[in-house]
Amino acid sequence: MENLPLTVGLSLVFLIVLVGPFLNKTIEGNLEAFLFVMGLISATVSAVWSYELVHEGLVAPISITLAVLGAGLFFHFLRRQIEAAMDALLVRVPLALVILIVVFLLGISSSVISAIIASLILVEFVSVMRLHRKAEVNLTIIACFAIGLGAALTPLGEPLATIAVSKLSGAPYYASSTYLIELLALYIVPAVFVIGIVGMFLVRRKDDDTGSSLEAEKEDEKILEVFLRAAKVYVFVLALIFLGAGFKPLVDTYFSQVHYLALFWVNIVSAILDNATLTAAEIGPSMDTVQIKAALLGLLIAGGMLIPGNIPNIISANKLKITSSEWARLGVPLGLAIMAVTWVLMILGVV
Repeated sequence: MENLPLTVGLSLVFLIVLVGPFLNKTIEGNLEAFLFVMGLISATVSAVWSYELVHEGLVAPISITLAVLGAGLFFHFLRRQIEAAMDALLVRVPLALVILIVVFLLGISSSVISAIIASLILVEFVSVMRLHRKAEVNLTIIACFAIGLGAALTPLGEPLATIAVSKLSGAPYYASSTYLIELLALYIVPAVFVIGIVGMFLVRRKDDDTGSSLEAEKEDEKILEVFLRAAKVYVFVLALIFLGAGFKPLVDTYFSQVHYLALFWVNIVSAILDNATLTAAEIGPSMDTVQIKAALLGLLIAGGMLIPGNIPNIISANKLKITSSEWARLGVPLGLAIMAVTWVLMILGVV
């Protein structure tokens, strides 16, 4: 990049975006507004404002916002029936099979109902399980890995997918709503199934268990909260589109030059930083398909390792009162194991 002031300015914005929410609780609690402001700043610094950008920013978030709103309303009005169905399932089906079915279905369906709604369903499911605390914590973490991966298959699933498709919608990829399915489904669907199998072994009842179990807050979610959550998703995605457009010079100059294997491991920072934000900063049409695939897989896998890395983690840990240390005990080794296997498969050319 020949323009040094532009490089310095965007690098400073990039640094603030990455560390701000991690270091400041006020920023973390108002992430949508913070990212919106930083998106405006980055687009202004890069001088990329245009009618097309504003139009894309206003239109692109609509699909995922409507999906979150519709699924939220569905869950709001049918919560009791969903709880009853979960109870009936637990009575009739062996626990190990229930774990596999629930983890796999939540992981895959999250691409349609959104990671947010899948997480809320997970919380209700864990609450009716009445297992010992360690088993329920393990189940929550494993299911959040599956949800985080599965939700990336369509732009309806999570902001990361929406942003990736938006940033690759032009030449040379012309990404449509099926782009991520075509790019990642062969890797994500088997991974979600394997994660479900892992859950069968890590989530078990103890005959002598007398410990406590997790229990989510039982207050019914107010209808206003459903609409507010959808509005926050809209602003979040809008902000990331502006942010991604502003960071395009950095992506074209630096990230597009990074070897795909290195890019995969660099994205382990997604464990502590929101992976949708990193997608906005990293992904661009100047990258080749192998780089895009490696970057997204690194972001998706590492995003499950710690609570701040992904939306499902944050929702589930907050509602079920899971601590950071509890999450890290399983999340970090499981995430590293999945990343190591994926890395070997990439070297062998399987991924």
